Amino acid sequence: MSEIFAIQALPRPTVAVAGTTARFPVHRIYCVGRNYAEHALEMGTPIEREAPVFFMKPADAVVADGAQVPYPPATSNLHHEVELVIALAQGGRDIDPGQARELVFGYAVGIDLTRRDLQAAAKAKSLPWDTAKGFDLSAPISAIHRVAAVGHPASGPLTLAVNGQLRQSTDIREMIFDVPSILHELSKLFELRAGDLVFTGTPAGVAALVAGDRVSARFADFATLDITIA
Repeated sequence: MSEIFAIQALPRPTVAVAGTTARFPVHRIYCVGRNYAEHALEMGTPIEREAPVFFMKPADAVVADGAQVPYPPATSNLHHEVELVIALAQGGRDIDPGQARELVFGYAVGIDLTRRDLQAAAKAKSLPWDTAKGFDLSAPISAIHRVAAVGHPASGPLTLAVNGQLRQSTDIREMIFDVPSILHELSKLFELRAGDLVFTGTPAGVAALVAGDRVSARFADFATLDITIA
């Protein structure tokens, strides 16, 4: 017997899988804050080396490569934050770091769009960052590249350019917490599941975007993401 819903049931958000027609169904979007020392310093925040700082975005915040992203309401200081993204094929609790990579389906490049003025106001009052981070269309992401095709990169260039001008550039080996450490720490707080995406933090160089900006994010030689701020 099929389920009857009291209101219209919305489709589950999905992300493209590179080289296939398959789609990756999104369960949750987790994000890591302050995972590059230089970014923590530019934001005037302490570098946390004991445990990562986590926050979340709604699953339907994903935006596909090539999209036009409307400039969001309630901000006059929209920032870009380029990040390596982990996509999970399996989940669990209290995951051993030595087994964490076995859960990974693939990798992508993403942009954590941030209403920086709202974040600054929340920080000043010791309030949560939800309105600054978890708004509509705040998680642009490239197609996901399967582990079978790209392996588990422990290094590689991560860059973001706006209108052809480089703004952010690092190597992911500069992350304070690597992929196994992130999944280990996150699984102590949440039960991870297939379909989870994890944005792993941004390097220094975050800056404001305006309507009309063309934003290009890249990781290594395989993950590419291009959006326009509409």
